[in-house]
Amino acid sequence: AGLFVWCLRSTGIRQIPCRFVHLYHVANDRLITFQYCNFLKRMYVTRCNKDLSQRAKPKSDSIVSPFHGLQQLDQEKKVVNKISPVSPVHQLWSETSSRNELREIKSAAETEDSVIPVGTESKEDRRWREMKLRLDDLPGILARLSKIKLTALVISTASAGFAMAPVPFELTCFLLASFGTGLASCAANSINQFFEVPFDSNMNRTKNRPLVRGQISPLLAVCFAASCGIPGIALLTLGVNPLTGALGAFNIVLYTCCYTPLKRMSIVNTWVGAVVGAIPPIMGWTAATGSLDAGAFLLGGILYSWQFPHFNALSWGLREDYSRGGYCMMSVTHPGLCRRVALRHCLALIGLSTVAPVLDITTWTFPIISLPINLYISYLGFRFYRDADRSSSRKLFFCSLWHLPMLLLVMFTCKKSVLKKEDKGDLPRGSHETAMEIRLP
Repeated sequence: AGLFVWCLRSTGIRQIPCRFVHLYHVANDRLITFQYCNFLKRMYVTRCNKDLSQRAKPKSDSIVSPFHGLQQLDQEKKVVNKISPVSPVHQLWSETSSRNELREIKSAAETEDSVIPVGTESKEDRRWREMKLRLDDLPGILARLSKIKLTALVISTASAGFAMAPVPFELTCFLLASFGTGLASCAANSINQFFEVPFDSNMNRTKNRPLVRGQISPLLAVCFAASCGIPGIALLTLGVNPLTGALGAFNIVLYTCCYTPLKRMSIVNTWVGAVVGAIPPIMGWTAATGSLDAGAFLLGGILYSWQFPHFNALSWGLREDYSRGGYCMMSVTHPGLCRRVALRHCLALIGLSTVAPVLDITTWTFPIISLPINLYISYLGFRFYRDADRSSSRKLFFCSLWHLPMLLLVMFTCKKSVLKKEDKGDLPRGSHETAMEIRLP
C-alpha cells in the first residue's frame, strides 16, 4: 500500500502542469467566456426593451413661416451676446464692446444676404454663353489676330533693307513697299492662327488668342486674311515691282504651308522659320533696286542668324507649353542642340558684320563699331550654352530685342553714300538716271 501511494504521488506531481495547460486550452475552445455571456445579455435586452433601439427622427413640418429661421437666429444671437453683469468700473467698456458686437452681427447678416446673389451669378457665369462681337472691339481683335507686334518687326526689317539699298530714297515706293509687306504679314499670321486653334488652346501663352476664345469666327478670320493678302501682294506687284510681289507671295506660302505644319513634325521648322524672317529685308532691298544683289543676301543672312538666339532663348522658357501643345521644338526634343545653335549664330553675326565692307555695302567702321554689341550677345549665348537655365535664356532673349535695331542703325550710319558709288559706276541699272534727276536743280 505504501508503495502504491508513493507511485501515485510521483506520477500526479509530474502531470499537474500538463493538466493545467490542457484545461486552459479546453476552456478557451469549449467553455462559455465572459464576453460571450455579455453579448447574449445585450441581445436579450435589445429584443425585450424596444425603446433602446434606434428610432428615425421625425421630419419637421414642411410648411414653416419664412420668418421662423430669422427669429431663431435672432434668439440665438440674443442668447450668445448676453453680457453678464460686471462691476460699475468696467461699465463703459462693456457698453462699447456690446455695441461693437452688435455692429459685427449686423455686418455679418448683411454679408450673408449679399453672398446669395454672388453664388447665383457664379453659376450663371459657368454656363455657355454666346459671345457677341462689338464694332468697338473689332480693331483690337484683328490686331491680335494679325500679331501686330510681329508685323511691326517685319515692316521695320523691310524698311531697313530699303534704306540700305545703294539707290536714292523714294518716299512713294518706300510707303507702298512697307504697306504691302505689312498686309502680307497680317495675312500670314491670321492663317497661322486659323490652323493652330486646337493646339493654341493647350498652351498658356496662346490660349487667349481671339480664335481660341471664340471672339471671332473662323470664317471672319479667313476673310480678313484674304482681304489683307490679296491687296498686299497686288500692291507689291503692281505698285513696286513683280520681284517684290513674288517674294511676298512666296513668304506667305512658306509660313502657312511649310512652317506651320512642320512645327508638329520636326525641329527643321526652326530653320524654315528663320528663312521666313530673313525674306522681309530682302523684299525691302528688291523694292528699292529691283534686283537681288549681294547686299540683299547679306541683310537676309543677318536676320537669319539673329533669329536663332532670339527664338531658341524664348523657346527655352516655354518648353512645358510647347510640349503640352504638341510642338516639336529644339528646346524640347534636342536641348543640347538648341544651345549650340544659338551660340553658333551669335558668333556668325560677327562674321557677317565683317563681310559688309568687303561687299562694299558699308565702310570699315561698321565691323569695329558693331563689335562690342556682337561680342556681348555672343557672351550671353555662351552663358546660355554653359548654364542652360531660365535666367541665362531670359538675358539672351532680352538682349536680342535691342541688339537687332542697334545693329541695323549702326549699319545704316556706316552705309556708303550713293554719290561715291555713282562716281565709281557701281550703281545698278536704272538707278543712275534717278540719281542724276535728284542732283539736277
